[in-house]
Amino acid sequence: MQPQHATLLAALLASAGFAHAQPQPVIGLITKTETNPFFVKMKEGAAEAAKAKGAKLLTGAGKADGDNAGQVTAMENMMAAGAKTILITPSDSKAIVPAIKKAREKGVLVIALDSPTDPTDATDALFATDNYKAGELIGQYAKAALGGKPAKIVTLDLFPGHPVGAQRHNGFLKGFGLAAPDARSNELGKDASVVCMADSFGDRAKGQTAMENCLQKAPDVNLVYTINEPAAAGAYNALKKAGKEKGVVIVSVDGGCQGIKDVGAGVIAATSQQYPLKMAAMGVE
Repeated sequence: MQPQHATLLAALLASAGFAHAQPQPVIGLITKTETNPFFVKMKEGAAEAAKAKGAKLLTGAGKADGDNAGQVTAMENMMAAGAKTILITPSDSKAIVPAIKKAREKGVLVIALDSPTDPTDATDALFATDNYKAGELIGQYAKAALGGKPAKIVTLDLFPGHPVGAQRHNGFLKGFGLAAPDARSNELGKDASVVCMADSFGDRAKGQTAMENCLQKAPDVNLVYTINEPAAAGAYNALKKAGKEKGVVIVSVDGGCQGIKDVGAGVIAATSQQYPLKMAAMGVE
């Protein structure tokens, strides 16, 4: 077939509705874990948006919060499966950067959700709520809830060096009226009112263990701040086991469905709302 005939045939086929279909976009979503209600909701938001846009969604996660190797493997698998965009909530804001750099060098768009990388410009974009502000708001609530009583605070944090954990913790201190680093710091602020600090990894069982350990150090605690609501539920279990659940105010961050139920049931005094479904939907769009 002569070139001009091929061109004419292509034009005729296109006009008749036989144009080549565009390949289906493939988007990857990598969360910190599969089980945390926050990331379950994030996955739901991504799936709804992908379906509405006609995209194929691949999902993956680390085995636990902090599992960078698991996230790197998920990223490599998604690129091998044809993903040209990857949405990720980094478990380790620094360690994930080399893998993201390799992906971007191969033409993959990488968008962070909820948790920024360190440095933040390692990704093409970030969709997140203001974690520092969320901490401030719950800190202000906690201050009012204590009603002027001297504070003896336990903080059940994420794990060292993670920006989300630091921002929520430091925002809480600032909201409570204590000395605190600003939102750019990844170091946890300390104050004499904080009688115990422990890592929960955002996990219910680890949160319970951390609270049990803190009760050994500070049995007269009257306020518990937690990184998220699973950790708050663990803290409540530890307090209830020790017969102290009625004398301690527990505050948290996220606003997940179970967390809101726990507020209604009196397990958590209050929580500061986040929007994981919206973050993921905006990332997909």
